[in-house]
Amino acid sequence: MFLFLVIALAVVVAAVTLAVVGGGESDGPLPEAAPERLHDPLPLDRPLNRADIETLRFPLAARGYRMSDVDDALGRLGAELAERDARIADLESALAGAQAAAMHVSMEKPAQEDRP
Repeated sequence: MFLFLVIALAVVVAAVTLAVVGGGESDGPLPEAAPERLHDPLPLDRPLNRADIETLRFPLAARGYRMSDVDDALGRLGAELAERDARIADLESALAGAQAAAMHVSMEKPAQEDRP
């Protein structure tokens, strides 16, 4: 019985080895496959929107996702968020200035109207 198990194990190991190596039927090991790239990169001609982010899918690599694709996408998102934050700060500053000017003008008008 022990001899039968040893022979069966040797046959299984040989079969797996031949399957991995190729069994001598081809010219060598498996050919190199081209790495997958991001199919739908983020658009460069316009600002990103929510749909762009929701449809973004990274191709899988040997240990997860391709770091260069993820780094490129995160860099682009970070730059656009920084630009939007700066624009929001500018608009809030302009709004505060306009509100202060309107408040100043509204305070001066009643004082001028009281005079005969």
